[in-house]
Amino acid sequence: MPGLTDDELTAFLDEPGHLLRLGTLGVDGLPRVVPIWFIHRDGALWFTPRAKSAWLGDLKADPAICATIDESVGSMRKLVARGRAELVHDLGNDDEWRDLYREIACRYTPAEFADAYITDTIAEPRALYRLDLESSETSTWRMPTRDGENRLAVWGSQYYHRD
Repeated sequence: MPGLTDDELTAFLDEPGHLLRLGTLGVDGLPRVVPIWFIHRDGALWFTPRAKSAWLGDLKADPAICATIDESVGSMRKLVARGRAELVHDLGNDDEWRDLYREIACRYTPAEFADAYITDTIAEPRALYRLDLESSETSTWRMPTRDGENRLAVWGSQYYHRD
Protein backbone atom coordinates (compact mmCIF):
# COMPACT_ATOMS: atom_id res chain seq x y z
CA MET A 1 0.00 0.00 0.00
CA PRO A 2 1.52 3.32 -0.99
CA GLY A 3 2.14 6.17 1.43
CA LEU A 4 1.63 9.87 0.85
CA THR A 5 4.42 12.13 -0.34
CA ASP A 6 5.14 15.22 1.77
CA ASP A 7 3.24 17.38 -0.73
CA GLU A 8 0.28 14.96 -0.78
CA LEU A 9 0.19 14.89 3.02
CA THR A 10 0.24 18.69 3.24
CA ALA A 11 -2.57 18.96 0.67
CA PHE A 12 -4.62 16.35 2.54
CA LEU A 13 -4.16 18.02 5.94
CA ASP A 14 -4.95 21.45 4.51
CA GLU A 15 -8.27 20.33 2.98
CA PRO A 16 -11.20 21.59 5.02
CA GLY A 17 -13.62 19.19 6.65
CA HIS A 18 -11.41 16.34 7.86
CA LEU A 19 -11.69 15.60 11.57
CA LEU A 20 -8.78 14.66 13.79
CA ARG A 21 -9.50 11.68 16.00
CA LEU A 22 -7.45 12.29 19.10
CA GLY A 23 -6.52 9.34 21.29
CA THR A 24 -5.47 10.01 24.88
CA LEU A 25 -4.99 7.90 27.96
CA GLY A 26 -7.83 8.85 30.27
CA VAL A 27 -7.05 9.86 33.83
CA ASP A 28 -9.12 6.81 34.80
CA GLY A 29 -6.65 4.56 32.94
CA LEU A 30 -8.97 3.85 30.00
CA PRO A 31 -8.27 5.06 26.46
CA ARG A 32 -10.35 7.92 25.05
CA VAL A 33 -10.78 8.89 21.39
CA VAL A 34 -12.55 12.12 20.45
CA PRO A 35 -13.21 13.60 17.00
CA ILE A 36 -12.11 17.24 17.01
CA TRP A 37 -11.45 20.23 14.79
CA PHE A 38 -7.83 21.06 13.96
CA ILE A 39 -5.63 23.10 11.69
CA HIS A 40 -2.34 22.10 10.03
CA ARG A 41 0.27 24.82 10.24
CA ASP A 42 4.07 25.01 10.47
CA GLY A 43 4.47 21.23 10.30
CA ALA A 44 2.15 20.64 13.25
CA LEU A 45 -1.46 19.79 14.05
CA TRP A 46 -3.05 22.47 16.28
CA PHE A 47 -6.15 21.77 18.40
CA THR A 48 -8.09 23.36 21.24
CA PRO A 49 -9.68 21.59 24.20
CA ARG A 50 -12.24 23.53 26.24
CA ALA A 51 -11.73 23.90 29.97
CA LYS A 52 -14.40 21.32 30.80
CA SER A 53 -13.48 18.72 28.19
CA ALA A 54 -12.41 15.41 29.71
CA TRP A 55 -9.57 15.08 27.25
CA LEU A 56 -7.96 18.31 28.51
CA GLY A 57 -7.49 16.56 31.85
CA ASP A 58 -6.04 13.59 30.00
CA LEU A 59 -3.52 15.81 28.17
CA LYS A 60 -2.46 17.59 31.35
CA ALA A 61 -1.90 14.24 33.11
CA ASP A 62 -0.09 12.64 30.16
CA PRO A 63 0.59 14.44 26.86
CA ALA A 64 1.19 11.17 24.95
CA ILE A 65 -1.35 11.04 22.11
CA CYS A 66 -2.26 9.30 18.90
CA ALA A 67 -3.84 11.46 16.19
CA THR A 68 -5.61 9.95 13.21
CA ILE A 69 -6.96 11.86 10.22
CA ASP A 70 -8.58 9.81 7.49
CA GLU A 71 -11.17 9.69 4.77
CA SER A 72 -13.46 6.84 3.79
CA VAL A 73 -13.97 7.64 0.11
CA GLY A 74 -11.73 8.04 -2.91
CA SER A 75 -8.17 6.95 -2.26
CA MET A 76 -8.89 6.67 1.49
CA ARG A 77 -5.90 8.75 2.55
CA LYS A 78 -4.81 8.36 6.15
CA LEU A 79 -2.35 9.78 8.66
CA VAL A 80 -1.55 8.24 12.03
CA ALA A 81 0.75 10.31 14.24
CA ARG A 82 1.95 9.23 17.68
CA GLY A 83 3.77 11.71 19.86
CA ARG A 84 3.53 14.18 22.70
CA ALA A 85 1.12 17.09 22.58
CA GLU A 86 2.73 20.41 23.47
CA LEU A 87 0.73 22.95 25.49
CA VAL A 88 1.23 26.26 23.68
CA HIS A 89 -1.31 28.36 25.63
CA ASP A 90 -2.99 27.26 28.84
CA LEU A 91 -6.53 28.19 29.83
CA GLY A 92 -7.20 31.90 30.17
CA ASN A 93 -4.88 33.06 27.38
CA ASP A 94 -7.47 32.84 24.61
CA ASP A 95 -7.08 36.47 23.53
CA GLU A 96 -3.48 35.73 22.48
CA TRP A 97 -4.56 33.15 19.88
CA ARG A 98 -8.27 33.74 19.18
CA ASP A 99 -7.49 34.51 15.52
CA LEU A 100 -6.08 30.98 15.15
CA TYR A 101 -9.20 29.54 16.75
CA ARG A 102 -11.30 31.49 14.23
CA GLU A 103 -9.21 29.96 11.41
CA ILE A 104 -9.87 26.51 12.84
CA ALA A 105 -13.62 27.19 13.08
CA CYS A 106 -13.70 28.55 9.51
CA ARG A 107 -12.27 25.24 8.23
CA TYR A 108 -15.52 23.58 9.34
CA THR A 109 -18.20 26.28 9.14
CA PRO A 110 -18.99 29.42 7.13
CA ALA A 111 -17.24 32.53 8.50
CA GLU A 112 -20.44 34.09 9.83
CA PHE A 113 -21.22 30.93 11.83
CA ALA A 114 -17.64 30.75 13.11
CA ASP A 115 -17.86 34.37 14.30
CA ALA A 116 -21.21 33.73 16.01
CA TYR A 117 -19.84 30.56 17.60
CA ILE A 118 -16.79 32.37 18.96
CA THR A 119 -18.93 35.22 20.30
CA ASP A 120 -21.33 32.76 21.92
CA THR A 121 -18.53 30.81 23.63
CA ILE A 122 -16.06 33.63 24.33
CA ALA A 123 -16.44 33.17 28.11
CA GLU A 124 -15.51 29.47 27.83
CA PRO A 125 -11.71 29.25 28.08
CA ARG A 126 -9.75 26.94 25.83
CA ALA A 127 -6.19 25.70 25.80
CA LEU A 128 -4.08 25.50 22.64
CA TYR A 129 -2.04 22.38 21.92
CA ARG A 130 0.09 21.29 19.01
CA LEU A 131 1.54 18.02 17.81
CA ASP A 132 4.77 18.49 15.88
CA LEU A 133 4.70 15.98 13.03
CA GLU A 134 8.47 15.91 12.46
CA SER A 135 9.20 14.75 16.00
CA SER A 136 6.27 12.31 16.04
CA GLU A 137 6.07 8.76 14.75
CA THR A 138 3.95 9.06 11.62
CA SER A 139 2.62 6.74 8.97
CA THR A 140 0.50 7.52 5.95
CA TRP A 141 -1.19 5.45 3.33
CA ARG A 142 -3.71 5.51 0.55
CA MET A 143 -5.36 3.06 -1.78
CA PRO A 144 -3.36 2.20 -4.92
CA THR A 145 -5.33 4.25 -7.46
CA ARG A 146 -2.67 5.53 -9.84
CA ASP A 147 -1.80 4.14 -13.22
CA GLY A 148 0.66 1.29 -12.90
CA GLU A 149 -0.13 0.55 -9.25
CA ASN A 150 -1.37 -2.91 -8.31
CA ARG A 151 -5.02 -2.31 -7.32
CA LEU A 152 -4.89 -5.40 -5.09
CA ALA A 153 -1.91 -4.17 -3.08
CA VAL A 154 -4.03 -2.74 -0.26
CA TRP A 155 -2.03 -4.21 2.63
CA GLY A 156 1.32 -2.88 3.77
CA SER A 157 4.19 -5.36 3.58
CA GLN A 158 4.42 -5.51 7.38
CA TYR A 159 1.12 -7.42 7.52
CA TYR A 160 2.39 -10.41 5.57
CA HIS A 161 4.09 -13.44 7.12
CA ARG A 162 7.53 -14.07 5.73
CA ASP A 163 9.61 -17.21 5.91
